[in-house]
Amino acid sequence: MPIYEYKCRKCGTKFELLQNISGTNKDVICPKCGASCPVKQFSVFASSSDVKTECTEGVCPTCNLS
Repeated sequence: MPIYEYKCRKCGTKFELLQNISGTNKDVICPKCGASCPVKQFSVFASSSDVKTECTEGVCPTCNLS
């Protein structure tokens, strides 16, 4: 199940929820004020890898090598 990010329309609280893909925001309740139907936020995902990459140009902001 994916984690979705929501923002409460009433109090502005941002929160995450582990929710079934077929779930809707109608079933979601704000954990702070109890309001229903928050707005689903766009979110970015992160991934990790065991693959090492080498920086080829100047200073690399990712691995702090120069």
